[in-house]
Amino acid sequence: MKVVCETDRLIIRQFELHDTEFIIRLLNEESFIRYISDKNIRTQDDAVCYLKDGPMASYDQYGFGLNLVYLKNDNIPIGMCGVLKRNELEFPDLGYAFLAEFVGKGFASEAAEKTLKVTMENHSLDTVYAVTLPDNSRSNKLLKSINFRFKERIELYGLQNNLYEYRG
Repeated sequence: MKVVCETDRLIIRQFELHDTEFIIRLLNEESFIRYISDKNIRTQDDAVCYLKDGPMASYDQYGFGLNLVYLKNDNIPIGMCGVLKRNELEFPDLGYAFLAEFVGKGFASEAAEKTLKVTMENHSLDTVYAVTLPDNSRSNKLLKSINFRFKERIELYGLQNNLYEYRG
């Protein structure tokens, strides 16, 4: 288990193949499908492929990627957060998603702020983007609260998105 960072309430670690049940649950949340996309992850095999081709491939190629976020005291997985590199964007971008019952409790901003800081320091990044749909009010508010600045509207995967920028 590779821990990326910790906060008072959270442990953020790299995904492992035994996290498939959680991946299936998170990626099929209504908010994930609405605000991120339907990744069509329905089975254990789908989840294994997602982890191998997504987060784990990113760890191998860049040294960073999306990570599992879980409650420190209860060892309960609640979301994912990390910095990933997409070919469509000039700089890596911050991504996160949390189970509905853990939204609105400050976990996303806590995880995002700490993960961003640690990843930028450990991988000598000076700029990180974040992308969110214009109607995702929670995400837009969160990004501003951790000092991302709105840069412009861009088209990504056929949809208009807000592009935010963070400079370290």
